[in-house]
Amino acid sequence: MTDITSQTEAALAAIAAAASLDALEAERLETLGKKGWVSLALKTLGSMTPEERTAAAPAIQSARASIAEALDAKKAALEAAALEEQLARETVDLTLPAVAAPKGSVHPVSQVMDELAEIFADLGFAVATGPEIEDDWHNFTALNMDETHPARAMHDTFYFPDKTTEGKDVLLRTHTSPVQVRTMLVAAQTSPGGAPVRIIAPGRVYRSDSDATHTPMFHQIEGLVIDRDIHLGHLKWTLETFLKAFFERDDIVLRLRPSYFPFTEPSVEVDVGYANENGRRVVGGSGDAQGHAWMELLGSGMVNARVLEMGGFDPGQWQGFAFGVGVDRLAMLKYGMNDLRAFFDGDPRWLAHYGFSPFDQPTLSAGVGARA
Repeated sequence: MTDITSQTEAALAAIAAAASLDALEAERLETLGKKGWVSLALKTLGSMTPEERTAAAPAIQSARASIAEALDAKKAALEAAALEEQLARETVDLTLPAVAAPKGSVHPVSQVMDELAEIFADLGFAVATGPEIEDDWHNFTALNMDETHPARAMHDTFYFPDKTTEGKDVLLRTHTSPVQVRTMLVAAQTSPGGAPVRIIAPGRVYRSDSDATHTPMFHQIEGLVIDRDIHLGHLKWTLETFLKAFFERDDIVLRLRPSYFPFTEPSVEVDVGYANENGRRVVGGSGDAQGHAWMELLGSGMVNARVLEMGGFDPGQWQGFAFGVGVDRLAMLKYGMNDLRAFFDGDPRWLAHYGFSPFDQPTLSAGVGARA
């Protein structure tokens, strides 16, 4: 009994004097390890008589409990001291600037889409969307394109091998005009004979073409207005107001040239005046002025009577205009890009140069209202 007591006192003293976690672990192995004297003493209880076990067991159990408690307390103290030392040694200077973390940016196409939606919202247009996988009726037939129209050719359009349950061809839409058809059909169902429509239809479109100014997938925005007593003057004013707000210039001059589109009659190509400045085209000014030229920018016209009929409208009661322009091309003109293919290469260097901060985007919230 005296040996157990003296050994316990010595162990407790050694534990208290341990200066490191390694020294403390060595003391634990010396006492409570498999070959430690406390563990060996516990094993001897099995060979004792009941009377001897009753006399010896309390002292051994008490020694084990005391040593285990002392080990836990000392370990906690040493770990706390080690943490305090580490914190003192690894102090962070909060006055230093933080390391710049990588951040994303807004793609120019997304930025221009937002700008266009904001401008046309000021003009009272709603945004309409539709499926990118279309049937040939919505994409061609309802837009007055007959079976022999060149746009239906395989070398221009991406067709799917399967047909719809009604036997229609399935394709990737070649323009966002099918959204106009679907919008007219819904409006005609809502109100017999038709109802006023004023929408823009932005989105992805697909054509089999690829060079510096064409890609197989690109972005387009189309506009449609249907109401009573609509004429070309409304179309010209809408386009002038839109382009002045988008390019943030008051000297935008348009020229309307007669053209042909199957879904509009009369149809007009819209040219905009521009000048070359430092190797890039800058929109603004008259193409008839010295140093300026005309650039074809978009197509437009009055909605063909056959298209109105297929959309459920009575062309004797309703008129309208439509227009379409490439979003990617608008981005190239406004922000000085010269190769459309770079829009879709996924090069982070290009996006770092031309992209927009998601927290500091330029906006046009005062555009249309300020110029009205």
